[in-house]
Order: sequence, then structure tokens, then C-alpha cells
Amino acid sequence: MNLKRVVVTGLGSLTPLGNDVTSTWQSMLNGVSGANLITRFDTTNFKCKIACEVKGFDPLDYFDRKESKKLDLFSQFGLVASEEAIADSAIDTITDKGRIGVIWGSGNGGVFTFQDEVISYVEGNRNPRFSPFFCTRMISNICAGLISIRHGYRGPNYCTVAACASSAAAISDAFNLIRLGKADAIIAGGSEAAVVECSIGGFSSMQALSLRNDDPATASRPFDKDRDGFVLAEGAGALVLEEMEHALSRGAKIYAELTGCGLSADAFHITASHPEGDGAYDAMRIAIEESGMKPEDVDHINTHGTSTPIGDRSEPKAIARLFGDHAKKINLNSTKSMTGHMLGAAGSVEAIATVLAIKEGIVPPTINHFTDDPNIEPLNFTFNKAVKRDVRFALSNAFGFGGHNVCLAFKKFES
Repeated sequence: MNLKRVVVTGLGSLTPLGNDVTSTWQSMLNGVSGANLITRFDTTNFKCKIACEVKGFDPLDYFDRKESKKLDLFSQFGLVASEEAIADSAIDTITDKGRIGVIWGSGNGGVFTFQDEVISYVEGNRNPRFSPFFCTRMISNICAGLISIRHGYRGPNYCTVAACASSAAAISDAFNLIRLGKADAIIAGGSEAAVVECSIGGFSSMQALSLRNDDPATASRPFDKDRDGFVLAEGAGALVLEEMEHALSRGAKIYAELTGCGLSADAFHITASHPEGDGAYDAMRIAIEESGMKPEDVDHINTHGTSTPIGDRSEPKAIARLFGDHAKKINLNSTKSMTGHMLGAAGSVEAIATVLAIKEGIVPPTINHFTDDPNIEPLNFTFNKAVKRDVRFALSNAFGFGGHNVCLAFKKFES
């Protein structure tokens, strides 16, 4: 079967570093931290008091008051990011909307709505006066539906849920559908709005979150000896993926080519990654092989790098095993050191950063590195300062609770 080539023609984001792609990218290059004390709720009784919140976001800047009341925050974030990507790609000039799809990822969906409605129910002495928009605000697939409704896209439309690998899985699915000829273009990405009491409390009780409340800006420190957990974040990322000939025929701007996607399972533990990084190894190997490349062709990897004690050891092990001597020549980084961990949205935002590293020839840093960890493979983590280099082939890793692994392989575009 003659598989089609897939390119990236549009980008959109809303993150703790900026409310669009340009501001987010510049903050990454400058090593800016998006972490601060939580403002969304009173943290007096919580051990963890920090997060990476989206800043300066007013839904009324994007939606009228009536519409905003029908939308959970995760959908608002997703709609804003997808609008930027759609405008960037000029995909709405295409008349055949039946060939355009939306695949959207979210690990939690409308957890903000779920928490508020349940609290209202309990505090109201269990009088069942739920909002008529409760279900449609909460369900994880609704953002994909909303994007398609707004633009009339009638192609493949659904949601992927794979915890912190959700939006990377959405991108992988979109890639496969396009190269099989099932669609000409797909808006793929993910959104999350989980900086709420139940999420902070739940992750904190698992001892997964950093408790560096006195210094939020340095709390997310992937691969550092003194890391103590991830910093929960929110936001959205969107990519317009398009069949190459279709993009060229309409004169579209092309950022990079998506050449392979590796998916695997750790089959090990509900939260901990495999200690030897077996699942990560398989995902990267598959993505490289599917791209028709070799391990020594890889210039850059945006790692999953969450700042957790276990995860930050296993991924470098997998990289060292797969790439051998070449591993030290690869510029690794973790943009989570700046954005925090955006859960289901992380994979899409990190894919955008990987695409821009290829397009602009610069790798953002892993900030907040103070002390080397002797238990981590001594690789090139691009600590504390961005590095200029010609990035021709790069990987973006996303791993989720439950052992879900996705590796996306991007290449500098050559027609």
C-alpha cells in the first residue's frame, strides 16, 4: 500500500508560559518558569500549594457569556488553541469539510465541572439540581466535537484518553488516518484544566507532586538530584496535520514532516514507569524504524522528563540503550521544567516545541538544574541554556500512568 506523507501546517497553544505559540516559544527559549502559588482555590489545607496555571486568560475575550457557561475550562483552552492552529494553517479555505477531522486528547476532561457539580449536590443536601450542561461540559470527547461544530469539519472525530500520553496518542492517530487516505487534514492535540482541589489533593496523596512551595519557580527540575515530584499544569496544544500533496497544492506553510509514531505499553505498574525503560525503548525504536531512519540520525529528543524520582531515571536508561555512543550527541531536554506537567495536553505542547526546534534550529533548555544525579545516565540534557544546532530529525516522548507510551518522530521537511 502506498502510504501518504504527513506534514505540520499549523500550530496553536495556550500554556503557563504564554497564551499563544509565539509567546510560549520565546519563554521556552529564555528559560522562563510558569510555576507559582495556586490562585484557583484556597490551598491553606493542602500540602502542595503550587502549580503552573495559564495566566491572564479571560474566557470573555474569546466567547460570549452565554457560550462560556456551556464550556468547561478544558474545552475553552482547547477551542482557543485550535483556533490559532486553524488560522495559522489557513485550513478553513478548504471547501471539502468532509475531509477534515479533529482528534483531541484529554486525560481528565471536565474535572473542573465534575468537582463543582458534585460539591453543589452534596452541599445542597442531595437535592438533584444538576446543570443541564453538566454532562456535555464534563465528557472528555466534547472538545473534539466543539471544534468540528464550530468549523463544520465532518471527517474523523473523537477523543483519545491515555493519561499523560493522551494528546500524543491523538497526533499518532491523526498521522495514521491521513497517511491511509482517510482524511486530508486533521486538527490534533489536547487540553487539560486540572488545577482543582481534587486533582491537587489526589496527586499529592500519591506523593507525585513537588512540595517546594517556598520556591515555585525552581520546583520542576527534571533530572536534577534534588527533584521531588512534578508541578501540575494546565493548557492546550493543537497541530494541523495535513497530507503533503494536499498542503503543497494549496501553497500551505510547512513546519516539519511527521514521519513515524511508536506506541507501546510498559505492562509493569499503574503509576511507575518500567525501571529499565523497556516501554520507552520500544516506542522510540518503532518511531525511528517507521520513519525509515537510524538511531544515529536523531539530533534532539524532547523527553517526557516530569521531575519525578523514578521516571527521570528510566527514560535516560532507555535512550542510552537504544542510541549507544550516539546518545551523548543528542540534545535532550524537558520543557516540563518550564511548563510544568500539563497531563493530557503535555504531548501536544511538547510536539509543538519539537517542531519549532527543527524549524528554528534551536533547542530550548531544561531549566532548574543545580546538582547532577549520579543515578542518571550522564547524557546531554541541554541544562539551563538553549542551544543552537541544526535539528534535522527529532523525537518527542509522552508516557502516561498505566504504562502508555507514545513517541512522535519529526523531520525537517524536504519535498
